[in-house]
Amino acid sequence: MKETQSILNSLVACGVALAMVSTLAAQSGDQSAAKVIRLKGAVRYSTGNNVWQPLKLGDVVRPGTAIQTAADSRVDLVLGDAAAPVARPVPSDMLSYQPMAEQNIVRLWENTLMGVDKLTEMRTGMDVVTETQLDLKAGHITGSVKKMSAASKYEVKLPNGVAGIKGTIYECYAEGVIKVREGSIVVAYPGANGANVTQVIMSMQMFDIRTGILSPLPDIDKTTMDGIIRELQAGLFLVPQGLQAPGGGTLVYISPQPIPVQQVIPPPISGF
Repeated sequence: MKETQSILNSLVACGVALAMVSTLAAQSGDQSAAKVIRLKGAVRYSTGNNVWQPLKLGDVVRPGTAIQTAADSRVDLVLGDAAAPVARPVPSDMLSYQPMAEQNIVRLWENTLMGVDKLTEMRTGMDVVTETQLDLKAGHITGSVKKMSAASKYEVKLPNGVAGIKGTIYECYAEGVIKVREGSIVVAYPGANGANVTQVIMSMQMFDIRTGILSPLPDIDKTTMDGIIRELQAGLFLVPQGLQAPGGGTLVYISPQPIPVQQVIPPPISGF
């Protein structure tokens, strides 16, 4: 009973903090960035003025950048790990990329538009306080969020609300559907009378902002999310250099860690 009460108190505190996010001034910290670790298909980015450029493996994405994926395309980002090496020579033997447990990883699926609004990091004594703000404008994302310090924030803005995430495996859809595989999320959104409403979404639950319905996560979603997270955390295996990717693309290799990982760049295509 005491453990349950402690969890509820923690979630209430998260909800209050999330509701106050628009009125509190954020502490300044050192600006961080994201790293592109996997890319399939056509992905582009813009830093303003509606000027778009192709996004490539190993690119460092700074706050203020919008990323858009085309049909049959996706991109994986490690958040706050831009200091890692961009590329290394590729050995001929089979290796795999193994992200560190403390990395935050997010995948943008096809036909997704997301802004990286804020990535900061600040050391306060023994703690590292981070602030991550993503703005999901269209499509959907899947993410794995590390355990963070109490003062850290990880938020995903949606067109109809904002989700505050703590140590969670999640999926967010721009339409307002939020799925939680592990951990918990507090979502704040405007209610029918215009007042802010908060909803706690626990492990193995999903919530639809449009209907206000909280429901169990279907078994098929659990299985699918487990597979995606294993891929995000464990990476892809290498194949010998010089092989052609399906569809005629070129196999290249990139990793934010010393162990490389297979990546695929397809021939140039339209689709945006």
